[in-house]
Amino acid sequence: MVVRMVSISSIFSGVAASAALSKYGYIALFGLMVLESASLPIPSEVVLPVAGLLAAQGAFNLYGAFIVVVIAGIVGITIDYFIAYFVSKDVVYKHLQLFRIKKETLDGFDAWFRRNGVFAVFSMRMVPVLRGLVSFPAGFAAMPKKQFYAYSILGSVIWDAVLMSFGYYALQGSVTVAIIAIAIMGVALYGVYLLMARKFRK
Repeated sequence: MVVRMVSISSIFSGVAASAALSKYGYIALFGLMVLESASLPIPSEVVLPVAGLLAAQGAFNLYGAFIVVVIAGIVGITIDYFIAYFVSKDVVYKHLQLFRIKKETLDGFDAWFRRNGVFAVFSMRMVPVLRGLVSFPAGFAAMPKKQFYAYSILGSVIWDAVLMSFGYYALQGSVTVAIIAIAIMGVALYGVYLLMARKFRK
């Protein structure tokens, strides 16, 4: 039921995102990507290709839009990181029943994140939904800010560039380039999944 609600929410927010980008341009792009990076249910996998399409139509400058997306992402991840950093995981431990999480599960994930934080932050920036949420465990673990920002930005830039390129080239009929972009993202996501599964088992 929860997955279904999230899917429906993503569809509606995707339609709204497309309309907002067409009407409000860079301001909407910045706002939507801040919200998405701050882990709200705004689908970047919809927003970014649409931004690429609009750039191909001349509504955006492709490089200008890309810079806006990157800056918005930094703002969004900063919000979540510092919320978790200042709230601290002790508050979460006190209210585990609200999150329906067992203490053992949280302890296990926390231990895993402390061992694999850099990998987690980089890789999860290229995974839908998790790309926003990963800022919270980083903040709870007080991950060094230089590491957090460096690997977050690196992963996000790859994600942003591939999806915007797909939208940009698909509209212009460059089907080959669009297919290559999808293939690269698919291989990257599958590789991330395998590595995360292996590391989590350890």
